Amino acid sequence: MNKRLEAKLALLPKDPGVYFYKDKTGEIIYVGKAANLRNRVRQYFQVSRYRDIKTDALVADIVDVEWITVDSEIDALFLEAEQIRRYLPKYNILLRDDKSSSYVRIDYDSPHPTVTFTHRPLDDGAQYYGPYYNTQAVKRALKYLRKAFPYSTHNHTIPKRACLLYHIGLCPGLEDDKTSLKDYRDNLKKLIKYLKGERIVLIRQAEKEMQAYAKAGKFEEAAIARNQLFALKGLRKQIIFSDREFMDISKDQGLAGLTDLLGLTKVPRRIEGYDISHMSGTDTVASMVVFTNGIPDKASYRKFKMRIPGNDDFAHMNEAISRRLSEKNRKAWGLPDVFLIDGGKGQLSAAIKARDEAGCSHIPMIGLAKREEEIVIHRDLSAVELNRPQVIKDDALLTQDDKFIKVLLPASSHTVKLLQRIRDESHRFAVSYHSVLKGKRQTSSLLDEIPGVGPLTRKKLLRKFGSMRGIAGATTEDLATVVGSQKALTISQYFAD
Repeated sequence: MNKRLEAKLALLPKDPGVYFYKDKTGEIIYVGKAANLRNRVRQYFQVSRYRDIKTDALVADIVDVEWITVDSEIDALFLEAEQIRRYLPKYNILLRDDKSSSYVRIDYDSPHPTVTFTHRPLDDGAQYYGPYYNTQAVKRALKYLRKAFPYSTHNHTIPKRACLLYHIGLCPGLEDDKTSLKDYRDNLKKLIKYLKGERIVLIRQAEKEMQAYAKAGKFEEAAIARNQLFALKGLRKQIIFSDREFMDISKDQGLAGLTDLLGLTKVPRRIEGYDISHMSGTDTVASMVVFTNGIPDKASYRKFKMRIPGNDDFAHMNEAISRRLSEKNRKAWGLPDVFLIDGGKGQLSAAIKARDEAGCSHIPMIGLAKREEEIVIHRDLSAVELNRPQVIKDDALLTQDDKFIKVLLPASSHTVKLLQRIRDESHRFAVSYHSVLKGKRQTSSLLDEIPGVGPLTRKKLLRKFGSMRGIAGATTEDLATVVGSQKALTISQYFAD
């Protein structure tokens, strides 16, 4: 153990939190959570403690450690998941063995929304949070959160009347109209906020609601808000895996580094990332992902189907930003603190033009070029020059011309990891939407040519046979069981020709 690491171990607090192990290059190689940071982190370096081969390999690679303190074990549990997704540390994969990660699934838009667990997220319109590698701890955390935010788990069979859990305050009781769907969804919004780390905001909101209801003489509603407030405050005392704000964003080193780099007056709370996806100029789409306090806010994601035809990433990026900054969308979505464009000088220039034409030139906009992960900054942001000490500290390489400054930070930089996470998420979201449009076009292009086959018939056929190949290979008799004999004959003749 080197002297620097030994000195840091002596400074570890006894608070719950998340810790980061780094190797000699400064790269984060492991992210873990702890109910007591001092005890947990020091355990790795106890000579007498038994360790398996993979943990020995991890300890041999550790050169430095950093940590973030939080208020409770629950907060540490949810923060750990997001940090693993951001940094993708190699030892978090190696040390998992065969343990399957789990996700919290919330089908918010369903007529009967539920909160459940799954090991396999699907593109089914539900919202997923995770992955979590300690499933039992997450289930225990949701058990405590359910006292503050009652939710339903009736995923397949909905009872005809309110269940027992309703009578003990853990289920909304939608079955007997004990709670309106609107009120239940409002409650789920609060649960989602907690999963995203906005516990302090929720406590303040509950306090205001309690006071407002009491002032208006609505004492039953005030009592509900009071109970929710007590439950939220009580979460700090719950033991989840026993070993302030969910995360003070000024402690997020990726956000702090971006603040310094761009010379911002405050830590960027909302960052929006954009990417374009297409296949040879067809089914072109743009994605907009939102990270709030450094964590993905999937409810705020948006997608755009491009109106400009052809294969022109610059024109499409310009269109996407123009539509994002329309007066209607600004009112509905607000404005970000920073725009992140997936691409280099060309894409960034097109996006800046749209931003400036919309009268939003005050919002910083940067690009992230894929080849070397360079941060591309237009000269209208002179912050890099103003913050040259920060750049030097990060051992950055700067290249510049008349219009742009390119900053190449070390691959292990917290700022780079944050921007990569946002960029990769915007790319994933764009590709996902493009694939949906492509699939619809390929499916509909053949079936739409058949007389008498409309959207409803097409849906029935695909549900029964699974694909175009299945429909084409089906016999007339099989088709007739779905669409009737006359239409089945028409479809069979079409594919036979």
